[in-house]
Amino acid sequence: MTMTADHSTTAVAHATGALPRAAVLGAALLIGFALASVTLARIGHWHDTPVPAARAVAVLHLQFSDRDDGAIDVFDADRAAAAAHIATIPPRSNGFMRGVLRGLARARRGEHLPLYTPFTLTRWSDGRVTLADPGTGRSVALEVFGPDNSRPFAALFAADTPAGPAIPRSTAP
Repeated sequence: MTMTADHSTTAVAHATGALPRAAVLGAALLIGFALASVTLARIGHWHDTPVPAARAVAVLHLQFSDRDDGAIDVFDADRAAAAAHIATIPPRSNGFMRGVLRGLARARRGEHLPLYTPFTLTRWSDGRVTLADPGTGRSVALEVFGPDNSRPFAALFAADTPAGPAIPRSTAP
């Protein structure tokens, strides 16, 4: 059996585990294109499509207080003391909400800021809901975690009676 030069080169390449020249060249071109694109975007200051500016349609300044039974009381810092309690987060529920609050409180402790400074919960005209900490400058876009996780925060806007409703139990852990 006779082999031509092309077949013997391919047989040697497969036997030694070497990659075909076309595949290596294609990969190098793809990597080069990606690096050139990123470099041009950085140098040219190209950005994503700008998001239209949304306006705040509702803003709450909230304080949260842990209770001995595991519940969390929610207070509207803009109300008089007698009417400030607007909601209660039941014990062992709303894990996402508790996690967000713990994370923001941890950032405050890390920067030696007072824990009683109100957080700012904002509902935007485009439907987004954010929780911001004016002390640390951190902000959490709650809608990116899905409707089940942002719903308990959004429910705080409806909690406008002095006694305030309990925040519904979240199905998320």
